[in-house]
Amino acid sequence: MIEDDASVREGLELALRRQAHTVYTAESGELGLEKLRVFQPDIVVLDLMLPGIDGFETCRRIRSAGEVPIIMLTARSDDFDIVAGLEAGADDYVTKPIEPRVLDARIRAVLRRAVSEKPASDAAAAGERHGGLVIDRAGLVVTKNGEPVSLTPTELKLLLELSRTPGQVYSRQQILSAVWDHDYLGDSRLVDACVQRLRAKIEDVPAKPEHVQTVRGFGYRFGRS
Repeated sequence: MIEDDASVREGLELALRRQAHTVYTAESGELGLEKLRVFQPDIVVLDLMLPGIDGFETCRRIRSAGEVPIIMLTARSDDFDIVAGLEAGADDYVTKPIEPRVLDARIRAVLRRAVSEKPASDAAAAGERHGGLVIDRAGLVVTKNGEPVSLTPTELKLLLELSRTPGQVYSRQQILSAVWDHDYLGDSRLVDACVQRLRAKIEDVPAKPEHVQTVRGFGYRFGRS
């Protein structure tokens, strides 16, 4: 947990430990990044308003180094901040003040999407082919033109859900329910930001997607091969 407010940090740490989580904390982005070089956490809870390196840049640096899930913790629910945080690589967000049991539920929901990686070589033999994109559902591995694609658990779950039935249109609310395991009351920002990041990794031309297609006024579908 990277949070500069000592009372928030200590209160959430105590509450999460009571929920059987092992928690390491840092009060700045710089210290958080240093600890991440030592520890390999299952998830990062990251405040956006930090001294020094802010949460947006910290998120980008964490994401550039790996695919550990990230939950943003912010005191502001401004659309710009939320969208910017999601586009920086966060998987989910919660706004302060946050009930510890709610944060615990969000953490567990994200962790349920986390999967163990298996060798990418299995994908070519056992996977579904969609042009140059190969999805191995059994091995939970994705390759593009023979090269492994590094996806966060959320991005992988989104891809698996959409590609399960190519051509079928899914509303954002259906995707929220299937991928995030929560009712976000129409919060489409999570879906749109995750789609944008997924396209950047699997599409040849993200601005003209062949796989994850937008159906205006309805939602998204996975294109038929």
